[in-house]
Amino acid sequence: MDTPLTKAAGPSLNSRISAFLANPLVDKTFAVLACLPFLYIIYLRLRAGTLDIVRINICIQNLIVIVTMLARRTPVRVTINPWFWLLAFIATYWLFLTATVTAPGTAIAPRWFSVGLSWFGLAITVYARLSLGRNIGLVPAQRQLVTTGAYGLVRHPIYTSMFITYLSIALLSYSPGNIVIIGLGVIWFVIKSFIEEGYLAADPEYAEYMRRVRWRWLPGII
Repeated sequence: MDTPLTKAAGPSLNSRISAFLANPLVDKTFAVLACLPFLYIIYLRLRAGTLDIVRINICIQNLIVIVTMLARRTPVRVTINPWFWLLAFIATYWLFLTATVTAPGTAIAPRWFSVGLSWFGLAITVYARLSLGRNIGLVPAQRQLVTTGAYGLVRHPIYTSMFITYLSIALLSYSPGNIVIIGLGVIWFVIKSFIEEGYLAADPEYAEYMRRVRWRWLPGII
């Protein structure tokens, strides 16, 4: 008598969660929800007149990244690690926190220099977003690999722009409390860079990209 064939095991819980998060409708819903708190905070601060040009540029930078996620490409796979999700939201929201809660502080560089840095950071954000196209997300996820434009120079050009903008506000509004807030913002993006690369390096194409483009944030430096 033949032995009955064993029923093929169904998809694991992890694969079901990953498939759910990669669903186009779910993916776009998360993108919309990510925008709403920030838009409200910016609206309140603009009404109160408490945002200077550097802080407004921070908000614009983050909105460029977040709002354009509404048209992003659906990922091939996305992390389900809750700690990675938490870090992604903290790092992203921290920019708005920096823009809205940092104290006026003391300028330690000419205002024109700090404002110029913030505009430079904004320009890099725009260039990096145009380079990245629809392949953007908050959490580690595998989408179409982009290796041209800003991504042919460094692996994380959007984070480079954030670092420059953080520096501009530190120079414009120095205080010990502000430095703590800004320093944490930089740390979140540094950690996020390593986590994203650890996740994506499982893809041979991305691993090759890491070998080819050596620099994470600053060409020829680091």
